[in-house]
Amino acid sequence: MPRSLRPDRVLRAIAAGLAALTLVLLAMPATPSFAQASGQVRVKFVKAGLLVGGGAGSGVLTYRGRNYPFSIAGLSLGITAGASVGRFEGRASGIREVADFSGTYSSVGGGFALVGGINGIQLRNEKGVTLVLQGPKAGLELAANISQITISLK
Repeated sequence: MPRSLRPDRVLRAIAAGLAALTLVLLAMPATPSFAQASGQVRVKFVKAGLLVGGGAGSGVLTYRGRNYPFSIAGLSLGITAGASVGRFEGRASGIREVADFSGTYSSVGGGFALVGGINGIQLRNEKGVTLVLQGPKAGLELAANISQITISLK
């Protein structure tokens, strides 16, 4: 058998190639598509106010197959009058780990509800997590304000 085609040399070459490939793959940094994931969010929020509004609620983040209940509290400043109850659903993106979901979120927005209406909001926290929520709300409320909400995992 020719010296260059010996089975033990072929096996060693294959093993060395696989080891080198493994090292290259392990040394590659994780790209954002691997590091971050999005989750599904459901929230119930009760709000009332006159000029300054306040609200509270609860919800569930579904992230990587697990449910994480959370509480939500908020304050709005601007043109606010009335009271409403909203049920929102949407996505949370930019989550690297579940703890990133907790924090203070800010938004500038508005909405109107007379008995029933549709509301949408986009919020972002200091850790880069973005919430995009929409859904019906019921009550009597006119709002054009700056909102800040705090989410805490239970």
